[in-house]
Amino acid sequence: MGGNEMQEKFLIGTYTKKTSQGIYTISLDTTTKQLSDIKLLIPAQNPTYLGVSAANNLYSVIKEGTQGGVGAYNLNTQPPTLTNAVLGAGSPPAYVSIDETRQLVFSGNYHLSTVTVYKINSNGGLTQTDQVTHQGLTGPATEQDTPHVHYCDLTPDNRLVVCDLGMDLTVVYDVTDDGKLTAVSRYQSEPGFGSRHIKFNPTNPNIAYLLGELSSKLEVLKYNPNLGEFTHLQTISTIPADWTAHNGAAAIHVSADGKYIYTSNRGQDTLAVFEALPDQSVKLIQSISTEGSFPRDFTLDSTEKFVVCANQETDNLTLYARDSKSGRLTLLQKDVQCPEGVCVKVLR
Repeated sequence: MGGNEMQEKFLIGTYTKKTSQGIYTISLDTTTKQLSDIKLLIPAQNPTYLGVSAANNLYSVIKEGTQGGVGAYNLNTQPPTLTNAVLGAGSPPAYVSIDETRQLVFSGNYHLSTVTVYKINSNGGLTQTDQVTHQGLTGPATEQDTPHVHYCDLTPDNRLVVCDLGMDLTVVYDVTDDGKLTAVSRYQSEPGFGSRHIKFNPTNPNIAYLLGELSSKLEVLKYNPNLGEFTHLQTISTIPADWTAHNGAAAIHVSADGKYIYTSNRGQDTLAVFEALPDQSVKLIQSISTEGSFPRDFTLDSTEKFVVCANQETDNLTLYARDSKSGRLTLLQKDVQCPEGVCVKVLR
């Protein structure tokens, strides 16, 4: 066995408001259980969210001056090269996802309230094929001044599900092979919920977990693939009942066995661990400090024995060991330097 088997690499997307210069890589040695060797991979402005395709193209949120959009980078070259960027006036998007089957990329723009679809060209570059703008009634919170698209990714049956934080709304769209969207259903959460991210249960694709940023709540939903519709099963808090300071729930990930759900809390600065019960409900089993401030995103490594969390405001990454049987996390390492970390992705 060579030494490489023990190394796992992660991509870190960042804000570049202070000292960060773009997209970084960091290595996890699974033997010594330590993160090290942070390197700038791609210089870029505010590459806050990332996706890597099977063809090893990186699709990133990108900002250029007063324009924002999605950039396509070829990771097969050393160093990676920008294939192209599709830019428009205004703030860059908040989320990027990849549709391998139809060779599409989706982006969700929080500030412009838009969902944009791009076709992946043969060279890995992008061409815009559609854009939908959310309009309508918004929730009561001050952050809900307009519709705010925060997430767009595939359902298990290859539709597109979109979370709108401003409208407390989750919309399911049909997607054509050439990248056109048609709304199928709308699921309305309670006023002020602040729908931010949703993930499906890998072993039960008709169950989804919807995270509310503004409410710091998690909703368990039933998904009907015949109708492309959600129905409500449960609502549970991600923070203790006596937590009165500001908190915003951020990212959500589910273990591959479908037994454990992980969410991040910005304010309480914790990762909350939920266990999925046989009746489809969930219960909170752990709340562990992120050892930093404003944990926007985190991820499980490919073995799911580790979790890497990015603390945006304290410029550090935190590493946990994950017990696959109990789902619980144990702190391994906390002062790993990383500037303005937002998105964490496994680099396969």
